[in-house]
Amino acid sequence: MSKAYEFLKECGYFYVLTINGDYPAGRPFGAVMECDGKLYISTNNGNQAHKQLRENKNMQILAKKEGTREWLRITGRATECTDINMKQKMLEECPILSKHFLSADEEKYLLFQVEVLHAEFH
Repeated sequence: MSKAYEFLKECGYFYVLTINGDYPAGRPFGAVMECDGKLYISTNNGNQAHKQLRENKNMQILAKKEGTREWLRITGRATECTDINMKQKMLEECPILSKHFLSADEEKYLLFQVEVLHAEFH
């Protein structure tokens, strides 16, 4: 998993694709964490991303390194993580999140663990 995580960190941002009814929905994300070989992404409860991930865990992460033709596609399943310690760790790993969330127990702050089913590098 570390190879995929390092790639995502190098890119700076990536796209998370969810299932929105009959169509995919994609949006940019920037915060990612690896812990114990698992990937985590965060979002808030004021958007459609969390609703779509709760309704259908199937998702993809796409990233491309700027100025190159290198890209990554991760196919996986997202499960909400309510562990306050993991949420705190994410805040520490991704300081940019402190602009959006004051603490790990904030109701609007959501964390998802991504079970990676397949990672494809090109």
